[in-house]
Amino acid sequence: MCYSNAELRVLMDIKASLDPENKHLSSWTESADPCSGSFLGVACNGYLKVANISLPGRGLTGKVPPSISGLKCLSGLYLHYNFLTGKIPKEISGLAELSELYLNSNNLTGEIPPQIENMGSLQAVDLCCNQLNGNIPPELGNLKKLTFVGLQHNQFTGRIPPSLGGLAMLERFDLSFNRLLGPIPASITGLLQLKFFDVQSNTLSGFVPHGLKRLNNGFSYTNNRGLCGVGFSSLRPCNNLDGSKINPLEPFTPTPNTTIPQNKPQSANILPRCHQTHCTNSSSLKRVGIIAAIVTVISALIVTACVTIFIHRRRKQKIWNKSDTPEHRFSMQESSPVEHRFSMQESSRKTGDSFCEWDPTQKSPKACGFCIELESDLLHSFNLEEIESATRYFSDANLLGRSKFSSVYKGVLRDRSAVAIKSVSITSCKADEAEFTKGLSLLTSLKHENLTRLRGFCCSKGRNECFLVYDFASQGNLSEYLDVEDGRGSHVLDWPKRVSIINGIAKGLAYLHRYDPEKPGMIHRNISMQKILIDQHYNPLITDAGLLKLLADDIVYSALKVSAALGYMAPEYITTGKFTEKSDVYAFGVVVLQILSGKSNVTGSIRAAAADRKFDDFIDENLEGEFSESEADKLTEIGLICVDELPENRLTMEDVIQELCNSI
Repeated sequence: MCYSNAELRVLMDIKASLDPENKHLSSWTESADPCSGSFLGVACNGYLKVANISLPGRGLTGKVPPSISGLKCLSGLYLHYNFLTGKIPKEISGLAELSELYLNSNNLTGEIPPQIENMGSLQAVDLCCNQLNGNIPPELGNLKKLTFVGLQHNQFTGRIPPSLGGLAMLERFDLSFNRLLGPIPASITGLLQLKFFDVQSNTLSGFVPHGLKRLNNGFSYTNNRGLCGVGFSSLRPCNNLDGSKINPLEPFTPTPNTTIPQNKPQSANILPRCHQTHCTNSSSLKRVGIIAAIVTVISALIVTACVTIFIHRRRKQKIWNKSDTPEHRFSMQESSPVEHRFSMQESSRKTGDSFCEWDPTQKSPKACGFCIELESDLLHSFNLEEIESATRYFSDANLLGRSKFSSVYKGVLRDRSAVAIKSVSITSCKADEAEFTKGLSLLTSLKHENLTRLRGFCCSKGRNECFLVYDFASQGNLSEYLDVEDGRGSHVLDWPKRVSIINGIAKGLAYLHRYDPEKPGMIHRNISMQKILIDQHYNPLITDAGLLKLLADDIVYSALKVSAALGYMAPEYITTGKFTEKSDVYAFGVVVLQILSGKSNVTGSIRAAAADRKFDDFIDENLEGEFSESEADKLTEIGLICVDELPENRLTMEDVIQELCNSI
């Protein structure tokens, strides 16, 4: 039973421990009601009991206090991406209702308390990226509801407990980048729901259970020199020293009476015993060969049937249904993806939601649905855990920009590559699956050195968001190089860079307009200085090409109004409401005049000075006269022709490239 009269005192003690300097939780006060919405990150259930504490990426520097066990109705604790220190208190085991525990990416030390076995409601535990040590407690195997366990990037030692084979609901299990030793328990192969198992970069040894082969790319085991096995491309064959009494080619099917060896490696020597040059039982070997052949054929038939059924179902599935958006069970000031998951689960129980039959978001908060069949197979499907980790849980420090329908974050993937992650609300996207899929396929078909490269996609119903993952452009966007008033500051582009950038933008737009067997001709419709990014070599990258194809009509209209207000909209659009290639050309002309003048507002006087070639009144004064007059004359001519009132008088982008090649 919960006692609300004590919860306020518990929360104030938690505040003092998590935020000892009172820098981040000043909204937690003794005079306020925790369930009123005034407590940052605190959400209550329908009985006005504290049900969630969600404070990811808040800069907390304290410790997790033992008193947290006083919140008996707490079902979600999200303290990841902070700077917490100290140990995980054993008293946390008193949170019997807790279903999700996220303490990852802190500076926690010590061992996982074995009392964790008392937290029978736990479904997700993420403790990665800390400094935890000691053995992984075997008691973890008693948490039968677990679907996700993340323990990677710590200092765990000892063996992987065979008792973890009892986690029948487990789908994602990450033990990578620790100091674990010994074999991979054969009991792990009995986890039929397991889709992702990562043990790379440990000191494991012995035979890899053959049953893990079914995970395909979901099983990561590299950088464990002691491992050996059959059927895994990068594993060495096993020798006699790797053997044991367990046959690795036989599936492990534990029964209630099965006793799992605790200290012996679960590996095997599969070679028949031979004496000198003769085997003791050649007929037995033949029988084994025949049986193996039969099993192989049957397995192939089963796999073929499963793949056929999977493809058929995938074609019938929908990306989402706007009428099926999550219902909010809690009233909260701000929500996290795992908080959305509570309402999503409640909604799915009521409506029989089938967002993705195989989508892990039905059970795990750390995955993205990806139910779209694309013509290109080069687009990577990220999961939500990767997106959150890359952006440090969408930290404000990683925020690059925000508009009415999207936010853009800088991220760093596990391979250390930098990316820009655009988050778009599902409600801003096209409701029709076919139209959305068509738009996404178009984005994947765009490949040019002057366009931002789309690396991957993720659609999370739990967060009600889609994520587009692009290569990161380290030098910002062109608007940052306008209206510079500090002379030769870091944001002043020299003349060669300006010429090169104009040339690159022209090539990128010409590529978009040009029909290609691998892509249709298309119009960008929203060119501006903000849509042109600059990479580390000062090459221009046009962003958001094709993005409007994904968005709902009202969102597109809103975006275009902003473009019109900034002066990039061609005059004929105002009267016809239609976009053509020449409307892109007009926006390009505006950009050219902005780059040459260094001004965001190309006024009538600036255009007049450009027309009269009065470069002292037109070319950016920050250049201090260091530019080529002949090149400036040609670029000015191109810019002015492109912004002609009549579209038929404007150049095409192919004409622009030809002019640049002949004169610059």
